[in-house]
Formats: sequence, structure tokens, C-alpha cells
Amino acid sequence: MKVGFVSLGCTKNLVVTEEVIGIFKKEGFEITADESKSDIIVINTCGFIESAKQEAINCIFEMAEYKKKKCKYLIVIGCLVQRYKEDLEKLIPEVDLFISIKEYDKIWEKINNLIKVESKNQNILDFKERVLTTGDSYAYLKIAEGCSNNCTYCAIPYIQGKYISRREEDILEEAEILAKKGIKELIIIAQDTGRYGLDLYGEARLPELLKKLCKIEGFKWIRFLYTYPETITKELIDIVKNEEKICKYFDIPIQHISNKVLKRMNRKSTKEGVENLLKTLRKEIPNVIIRTTLIVGFPGETKENFEELYDFVKNSQIDKLGTFMYSKEDGTPASLLKDQIHHMTKKSRHDKIMSLQKEISKENLKAKIGKSFIAIIEHMSFDKKYYVGRTYMDVPEEDGVIFIKNDKELEIR
Repeated sequence: MKVGFVSLGCTKNLVVTEEVIGIFKKEGFEITADESKSDIIVINTCGFIESAKQEAINCIFEMAEYKKKKCKYLIVIGCLVQRYKEDLEKLIPEVDLFISIKEYDKIWEKINNLIKVESKNQNILDFKERVLTTGDSYAYLKIAEGCSNNCTYCAIPYIQGKYISRREEDILEEAEILAKKGIKELIIIAQDTGRYGLDLYGEARLPELLKKLCKIEGFKWIRFLYTYPETITKELIDIVKNEEKICKYFDIPIQHISNKVLKRMNRKSTKEGVENLLKTLRKEIPNVIIRTTLIVGFPGETKENFEELYDFVKNSQIDKLGTFMYSKEDGTPASLLKDQIHHMTKKSRHDKIMSLQKEISKENLKAKIGKSFIAIIEHMSFDKKYYVGRTYMDVPEEDGVIFIKNDKELEIR
């Protein structure tokens, strides 16, 4: 039988999808990218914010249409199922099987109870069987599950549980496997990469882990994403500065700059701390690229709080910046706060920040004209006129790409 997959949400979800593909492949199933030819369709869902939940629901109904044709079984897994499994089972009978995150340790047993194929294996998610879907140039390496930061707006701790670091030896073993597959860029991910090791070893060990990863032959670039401001230490800055393989790139979720709003968000950082961190990064690593995300319209965010955030964006000139409108999520402390902001106010504030950042980005790009950069070339454009690639400044799917005129035919390897 042929199995098709749809992976929604973050890159951490994508890694799970790749591991589930590995289970099916080991069991002898054919993997296809064409849902219309699939006997089984598996959807890995996101349930982080309202827009992600709606996208997942729409996708489930879209894939359910294939059951009128070739598809025999529709399976839905992931964060949305973890949050709303009982409701989903009642509301969407077209789905044959829902599997929550807490049931991943019995994932093949549950699937096999449905499809009833001859199998002696009781497979669980295993990084050794993972099938990459990102191509030959880069792969994600997840170093932890869950989150223990308990930001008042975030549902992730309720969906995925507390922060649990993976054993260092397992991470290094998976990295060796990826290097042997020819991966050139290793991207370290977790809900908070800077917290790695704190729960397992009693101390944060991201710098030590990065040093060991740099010793693995084959990788040209190593980068880590989503590191909270307060976890970025001098030791971490020094290793980014001094290790040639590590991209000079910091992905720092700031979320807001007003101390009043940060406190209501239960963030551990402060305006003063964030501003000092940005100054330090730019002083120590002159060519550093900084990326961040912000939330506007958090309950109680006043006009003055927003103006403080706007001025911060204007003055800090951050290279890569995205803004979300606050999403009121079931079960989170922030959903119970008074002074919820009207949608139109949130939309207006979002648009003002992004309009400002558009001009900042334009000036940042102008400053790069005439400079040379090393790039990873990943493929050619559809019209075969350009090679398409990325520099150290560009995270796959998140940032931009570069187009290089195809003056002569080159081998991409």
C-alpha cells in the first residue's frame, strides 16, 4: 500500500513526521507525495494558535475527500489531537484513527490495529529509521521535547509537557547518521535550545554540545534556533564567534520590550537585558544576524506599551523580524486576563510593526550590495535560469533565498 503524509506546523513536528515515515518504510510501505494515489494518508497537526488549528481542521476535511476515491485510511496525529482528541473523534468521523502525542510510544501498535497488516515489529518513533524530507542540503536535529517556561500566552506546556532534554549521546549519534547521509547544514531545534541539559545534567550544556557537533566531519554549517534571551551566555556567544562551522545567527524570541507586558507574559527577560544582549552580540560578532518574533495585542497592552515596542523595533534595526497578533488560547493564564485587546487594534499594531520592519529590511539588504557571501545551492529555478540557494543569514522556509544567474551548468552536490 502507498502512504502519503502531510506535516503541519513547526520543524519539531516535521522531525516527528519523518520518524513516522521511517516506521512505514521499514514495514515495507511505499511512500508517496501524491495524496490522490495514497491508500493511507497521515496528517501531523499543529494546535499552537487559532490560525494553526483552523489550518489543521481544513486540511483534515480536504484529505477526507480522498476517502471517496482511493484512500482507505485517514490517520491524524500531533498537537491538535493532544489538545482536542475526544472532540475531534465526535466531530470528524471521517478520520479512522486519532493518535495523541502521549500515545507515540505505541504508535505502530495503534496503526496496525487499524490497517491489520502482517508485522512482528512493535516500532516506536526512532531517529535511526527517520526518512528525511528536506532534501540533501540540510536537516533538523531536535535536542529536547516540551517546554517549562510557562509563558502565560502559550499552550505548548499543556500540549507537550515539561521540557525534557535528549541524552547527549543520542543527539551525537543522530548527528553522525545525518552527516553520513551527506547533510551539509545541521539545524538544532527545540522549544528553547538554550535550556538544553538543565533538566538532565543540572546545567545548561548547549555550548558543550555545539563543540562536539563541530567535530563531526561532513557538516559545513551548524546553526541553532529559538534561544531565549536570558539563556544566551558569554560561553555561548564565544563559541558562535570562534567556531567556523557555526553560523553567526541568533534566533531570539523577544516577544515584547515593555517590562510591564513582559511581566504579564511571565517572561524572564527585561527590556534592559534584551537591549544589552543585542549590543553585546553586535560588538562581539560584527557580522551577526539577529532574528526575533514579537507579539502585539497582548491583554492589557496599552498605547504607550505598543509605542515603546515600536520605538524598540525602529532603534534596534533587527535583521529578521516577525510579528504575531496575540491569540487567546484555551487553558492558558493569559486567556483569563482582563483588558483583552480588540482584533482591529491588534491588526493595526501588527501592520504598523511590519510596515516599519519592511523598510528596515530594505535598508539592510541595500547594505549588502557589492559584498560576497558563501552560499549553499539547493536547486535550480523552474525555468532553469537561476541557481537557488541560501547564505548563513537565511534559515530554510523562514528567511529569504538568493538567485544566481545560470551562466554555466554546475553540478549541485
